[in-house]
Amino acid sequence: MERTFLMVKPDGVRRKLVGEIIRRMEQKGFTLEAARMLVISRELAEKHYIEHWGKPFFEELVNFICSGPVVAMIWKGHDAIALTRRMVGHRDPHQALPGTIRGDYAALKTENLVHAADSPEAAAREIALFFNEASP
Repeated sequence: MERTFLMVKPDGVRRKLVGEIIRRMEQKGFTLEAARMLVISRELAEKHYIEHWGKPFFEELVNFICSGPVVAMIWKGHDAIALTRRMVGHRDPHQALPGTIRGDYAALKTENLVHAADSPEAAAREIALFFNEASP
């Protein structure tokens, strides 16, 4: 069994897609271990997107993720990281396949509804960031 981190971004919360995303994860057979809704602080956003620090789109990423509430989740299941990424779809909704979350619901590359950890290391880091008791 593997754990992964999945976050519904502000656009997904605003569009009331949290329930649909949870439904898809549950129907795939994953178990929801933890969930929390929060408005991300700038400090947490910068830590979350640290690998993009210094890139031209860093400020846009941080500003967007802080623009409204998100739902951060920990999911558990067989091959949870790879399968969740497949369910989420390509980060560019125009390249995301129908049947994926982004392929079915997203229209903009900058507002693509969800974030999913891309490796065991990223999942562990993101889970620690969002589910540490000291996190805002």
